Amino acid sequence: MPLHMIKLAVGATCLQDLLDWHEHQASTRQNLGLAPRPVCDTRMTPKRRDEVLDGGSLYWVIKGQILVRHPIEDIVTLEDGTGKTRCEILLQHDPIQTVPQRCSAFQGWRYLLAKDAPPDHKNLEGGEGLSEPLRQELFKLGAW
Repeated sequence: MPLHMIKLAVGATCLQDLLDWHEHQASTRQNLGLAPRPVCDTRMTPKRRDEVLDGGSLYWVIKGQILVRHPIEDIVTLEDGTGKTRCEILLQHDPIQTVPQRCSAFQGWRYLLAKDAPPDHKNLEGGEGLSEPLRQELFKLGAW
């Protein structure tokens, strides 16, 4: 069973904000001669890296709810030349919307066990193609 990670999408007010940010990242990386892909930068490298790379995803919390996940392709630790390190979590291009799930605020990132992760939205009967506002409203009404 894969081990996932969860992180707050700080500054994002909706799913489109996160997608726009990742598009900007991909463009910036391409201009620098790097692979154009979404990346999550963080200070700490996961100690359970191998478990996360065995099919794990990065689940994003937007305004107190998990709304989307990105499958993780790799986790790379980089050094800046002064001995300080940082971590890049390399993500697949296409995010997968999830059933909204409430989540309290926290700092940094956390591990997320597969049993605690929300199911993918596309796995819900009749849920394909719903707009984010409609999904939010259905969640508030208790439909999910």
